[in-house]
Amino acid sequence: MPKLSDSEIESQLDALGGWARQNEMLVKRYQFPSFPAAIAFVTHIGFLAEAAAHHPDLDIRYNKVNVALTTHDAGGISDKDFALAIAIDEIML
Repeated sequence: MPKLSDSEIESQLDALGGWARQNEMLVKRYQFPSFPAAIAFVTHIGFLAEAAAHHPDLDIRYNKVNVALTTHDAGGISDKDFALAIAIDEIML
């Protein structure tokens, strides 16, 4: 999967709520009412990531989860990252 151009990334970012570009990653912070709720969210992400064969960087800080997506093989942000970002956001619906 090829790396997206800057204009392609900006265009797709407009459609995502709360996601931002940080260098060659898409990043977002989620906050939950408790630590168990944050862990449950991470577990859901784990199943999505396995199904997509695309694994994010996850940082858990009590009730906050920071998600970072990049496609290492492409050397930056690809359509895989946007697809997983959308799937992760759908967990919250």
